[in-house]
Amino acid sequence: MNKILFVCTGNAARSVMAVTMMRDLDPEIEIRGAGTFSIPGLPMSQRTREALSKFGLSDPHHRSHQLEKEDCEWADLIVVFEPEHIQYIRRNHPEASPITGTLPRLAKYLKAGNTVLASRVAALQLSEVEINPWEEVEDPAGGDQDIFNESAREIYGYVSTLAENLNGL
Repeated sequence: MNKILFVCTGNAARSVMAVTMMRDLDPEIEIRGAGTFSIPGLPMSQRTREALSKFGLSDPHHRSHQLEKEDCEWADLIVVFEPEHIQYIRRNHPEASPITGTLPRLAKYLKAGNTVLASRVAALQLSEVEINPWEEVEDPAGGDQDIFNESAREIYGYVSTLAENLNGL
């Protein structure tokens, strides 16, 4: 079973949306979330909860979690949302760099195939990639509900594509 870790900044919006959406799309995948600068134990934001409700989704048990070495060791793939998250992983968890990519990049380039996920991820050479501006999923924090709803729609599009390609053919 594949193990996917979604990492954003506070583990209160983007990664929470992605985790909840991926669990709904593919319950066979083990999924966790974390933040690069998270205050552990907090529930998701109210605006995140409302944005997820538009998809008929919820996770009332979510509590924020700070990214730790054990999370990186657990994961087969680490999915982040912006260049700063890639830089954080490369600086603080360099051993996880080869399995860490942005959600837009992974949705675009990780294709279904008849090889195991680890081989397909390795072929992307993620630790060598220079991150481009198109790879950022902007943080909705501080925005109004419409900003959170738009973020959820964007994330859902990427997560749907990623879910289709994770398990191969």
